[in-house]
Amino acid sequence: MAQQSTYTPELADEICERIANGETLRAICREPHMPSWVTVYTWRKTYPQFSERFALARELGGDAIAEEALEISDTTQVGERTEESDEGYKTVREDMLGHRKLRIDTRLKLLAVWFPRKYGQRIDMTTGGESLNLTPEERAAKLAALSAAAAARKADQDDGEDLL
Repeated sequence: MAQQSTYTPELADEICERIANGETLRAICREPHMPSWVTVYTWRKTYPQFSERFALARELGGDAIAEEALEISDTTQVGERTEESDEGYKTVREDMLGHRKLRIDTRLKLLAVWFPRKYGQRIDMTTGGESLNLTPEERAAKLAALSAAAAARKADQDDGEDLL
């Protein structure tokens, strides 16, 4: 279990490299020569350079996990299941499609939460190609234009006298 808690550049390098390869911090920190995962987060507060490297490693690790999901989807994984019938039990060997789907979905859902800008659902925040993020000046100009258009429409409307 995690025993060492002294920060060393070598240990920091190993952690960042493994994170960049898609390993989870908790899995890394289960090894005897590694600090606890809580200690690693303390190091991030204490050593700004390590914090920056760790953040970059996390981003790269996200890409590694995405590539792993693609690999899982492309690789058949044969497993066995047992079926019971009136004649007894029989073993069926087949692709473990449900298991592979669960592994892929779990990775993609975690990526969407961890990296929403890169892997999350994209929501189009425009109207007809026009951004909804307006400056106060742009907002005032837009309101003035809408108000003028409404006044012009009202002036052009028939007052209904010809219907009497």
